Amino acid sequence: MKGRTMTVLLGGIASLMVAMGIGRFAFTPVLPMMMDHSLFSAEGAGYLAASNYLGYLIGALVLTLIQVKNRSALLLAALIASIATTWGMGEFHTLEPWILLRFLSGCASAVVFVIASGIVLERLSALQTGIFYGGVGAGILLTGVAVPLLAYDGSWVIVWKGLGIISLILGLAAWYLLRDSRTVTAAPDAPKSIHPAGVRRILICLSIAYGLEGLGYIVTGTYLVAYAKTVSTIPNFAALSWIFVGLAGIPSCIGWSALASRWGKKWTLTAAMILQAAGIAIPVVIPSTASIIAGAILFGATFMGITMLFVSYGKELYPQDNRKIVGLLTACFGLGQIVGPLVAGILIEGSSSYMTALIGAAIIVFLGAISLPIGIGNRNGKNRYTKQRRESI
Repeated sequence: MKGRTMTVLLGGIASLMVAMGIGRFAFTPVLPMMMDHSLFSAEGAGYLAASNYLGYLIGALVLTLIQVKNRSALLLAALIASIATTWGMGEFHTLEPWILLRFLSGCASAVVFVIASGIVLERLSALQTGIFYGGVGAGILLTGVAVPLLAYDGSWVIVWKGLGIISLILGLAAWYLLRDSRTVTAAPDAPKSIHPAGVRRILICLSIAYGLEGLGYIVTGTYLVAYAKTVSTIPNFAALSWIFVGLAGIPSCIGWSALASRWGKKWTLTAAMILQAAGIAIPVVIPSTASIIAGAILFGATFMGITMLFVSYGKELYPQDNRKIVGLLTACFGLGQIVGPLVAGILIEGSSSYMTALIGAAIIVFLGAISLPIGIGNRNGKNRYTKQRRESI
């Protein structure tokens, strides 16, 4: 690997750790601590999560509509916003400013993710791309380790501010490594020989399935650690469950990319979503320490790989107009992410149990999984286009 490529790859990983691993997902391991202090209910946690995902949706969609002239400056601004909103969670003690901070954090996460991806992916091979997306898992692993260490005296305020300092260090490294990275974007491949009606059908199926994925996966992404705390009495086990998510997430994109090259994206996505549905359901069907670990591993091993495959699937369908396609898929996914925590929070609060919310989430992800082969039909999942069959992934 060339020196500049390695530099850009490391910068991209650091940026994802800041904006996604910490800025977006640190809320999950900190959540049970804040609820223990009676700062908000499960329903309030749903509002906080939904505001973050609304910010992410808006940030991602805006970037699909505007032309970015200075990526380095925009990346720096977004990293600063992510760092500031993480630190700011420890400065306030009421729900309203937290909702605003989580919204702004979501906007910043989207900008960092899109801009860093644009800079980094111009230089990487398929294997290196999987390593880059592993930065999300690395950030989750970092929060799983850092939160219990920072919470030695039980103070959620120190946890948020400590995470803010960690984000500052990583953010400065990310911007230094990615700044003024100028590359020439390769021209898109020529459109494949495929009937337009077939493309539209596949895109509709992808949009529906991705929306269901967003609706279902985010329930575990928000409440896994809080649920783990109700099951096991092992000290710091709740945070440990989040560490397993990160450990499984780091290599996941590499593995799913390899499988997609053999099975095709349709069947790979179907398998990944079925595994994820099982990972969501197992901890509540068989509540135990072992089942939570199994669920955390299955969740971590699938959620980023699924996102990567959906986005690359859409790009390949419309290679010359992929920004709008990614925007459409992001909108469907984002809407699901917003609704999921709100509904789950109400269900958890009303029943004083995580059972209904998590089982419902598992069913939704499973429905999304089976909608792909049913909706797309016999079109080849291995990206083989032929004049006779006019197949698409």
